[in-house]
Formats: sequence, C-alpha cells, structure tokens
Amino acid sequence: MAFCQKNAQCSPDQPLQTCSRTQGLEGAEASAAAEKACLSSHPPMPGSLKEAPDAGVLSSPESPQSVFTSSVVTTATQSSKSGEGSNSQEGKGSSSEAVPDPKNVPVDALDERAAWLVDFLLHKYEVKEPITQAEMLKIVDKKYRDHFTDILLRASTRMEVIFGLDVKEVDPIHHRYAILIKLGLTYDGMRHGVKGVPKTGVLLLLLGAIFMNGNSATEKEIWEVLSVIGLYPGRKHYIFGDPRSLITKYFVEEGYLIYKQMAFSGPAQFEYLWGPRAHAETTKMQVLKFLAKIHGSDPSSFTSQYEEAFEEEQERSQARVATVASG
Repeated sequence: MAFCQKNAQCSPDQPLQTCSRTQGLEGAEASAAAEKACLSSHPPMPGSLKEAPDAGVLSSPESPQSVFTSSVVTTATQSSKSGEGSNSQEGKGSSSEAVPDPKNVPVDALDERAAWLVDFLLHKYEVKEPITQAEMLKIVDKKYRDHFTDILLRASTRMEVIFGLDVKEVDPIHHRYAILIKLGLTYDGMRHGVKGVPKTGVLLLLLGAIFMNGNSATEKEIWEVLSVIGLYPGRKHYIFGDPRSLITKYFVEEGYLIYKQMAFSGPAQFEYLWGPRAHAETTKMQVLKFLAKIHGSDPSSFTSQYEEAFEEEQERSQARVATVASG
C-alpha cells in the first residue's frame, strides 16, 4: 500500500490508512491518479542559487533529490488485486513464491516495500506507538529480509524529506525505533483532534525559502517554491490539504512564521519571516544543512548563508556560556 495512493474522493485530512486504495483503475489511469496524490518533484533549493557552485547531485536511486520522482507509488492495479492494506502484508510472508535473488531485485520492488513501510510508520507516529524491527520486517515481507536495510533507508528518506520526520533506532539491543520531528521542532502541522499527516516538511521548506531569500520572502517567492512540490494557493492538496490555511493560519498561529504587510509597497504586498518559535527551536545552520542534504551539496557551498548561519551559531554559543557564568 503506497503512502500516496489515495482515492480522489478522500478528504485531505483523512488518515492515509483508511484511504489508500485506488479502486477500479488500471494501467495508465491508475498511475495518473496515484501521481496526483504525490509530490511531483523534488523540493527546490529556495532563494537565489547564483552563489552556489554546481552541487554534486547524488546519483543513488534513493538520493533525497530523487525521492519525489522515484517509483514511490505502488500501482493501483496491484493494490486492487490484493485488496489488502499495509497491515495485511504480514500474511504475504507465508506465500509459496520463491525468495528473490538478493543480487537481482528490481528497484521498483524495493520502492514498493518502502512505500508500504512509510504507511506503517505514519500510522505508528499517529497513534504514538513504539516501533520494532520485527514489525517492520512483517510489513516488508520476509522474502525481502536481506534488503531490509535498504528498504528502511528509502522509507526513512521519504519520511524525512516529505514529512519532516526522523526515524531513529533508540534501542539497538532490542531494535526499537522512534519517530521524531526534525531539527528540534515541536509542532508537526497536525491540528489537535484532526486526522491528517505531518506537515513539518512543508514548514522546513518555508523556513529555508525565507532564509535563502535574505530572511524574508514575498508571497510570490513562497508560492514559486511551493508550486514545485505541487502546492498552489486556493487548491487543496491530496496530502497536505489547503496550503494557504496551513501557511498563513496554522504556522503563523503556532509562532513559526510571521506574515505581515511589506512597508512602502504600492498595492498591498505581504511577506513571510521566521517567527519567534522557529528561532527558539531550530537554527539557520540546521535548516541550511537540511536543504543542502536534500540537494546533495555541502552547506558551505552557499557562502553568504553559511557565514550568516555560522555567526548565529557562535552568538548562541557565547550566550550560553555567558548564561552559565552568570548563574
């Protein structure tokens, strides 16, 4: 069950696990429907790239830059044939199918398992339950046990880039895992009491766009960045819902963004800045490293932003030392 394989009739806030089958579709029609529910391209590096040298793009099939264009989607035909959700993959381990040759497994087969695993991880995150390797192996299917590390890496990368979540092994002895919000942030974009998916990945992209554009970004600049991942004003997204409400209401209300009218603008224009909660919970260096990782480059490649972020790190360090000394 692919995490973005949602039916066109599904609500944007409906849990993925209850809305993951595209029924009655086959072939190209199924692929097109599934594609609409996914982010269609990798996130852009926000802001001007004039300073940045040609970044060495990661060539791995599962590099962060290729996450949005790789074979993330399990075909709807396969899903409708099986009629099973991600929690039913456990039963597949008893199949009489031959175990695939570990040296000869198609990439799309690993992507399919990674998509199932993303569904499972999102469900575990939503219900706040612990995760074990044994559970994940059941989802992946024991025939692919030898490829578990690769599949988990693919799933973890998608969790990181799309949803802004880190999958970490917290108990190496018993192989227990936890899912944490990235970069020290404490809000995942999920409103209390409302079903949906984490939206921290969108927030991180916004913070990056603001920083890369000189610590403020106009509405036009923000929507240019978000359009690359399929988010447009006034158009509900299959995964993230109404992007305008998410950005101008919830992220602002939570203190991560400041949305204000620009001074000395003829027709009223608005801009975005980092809010106090963003400054308190994360740093420019952390955001820059996140963006650089997605694009397979080094943070220092972006000279002025790196220098600004480094200076901020120094100031924070000095402030901590001064606080300790005065205490």
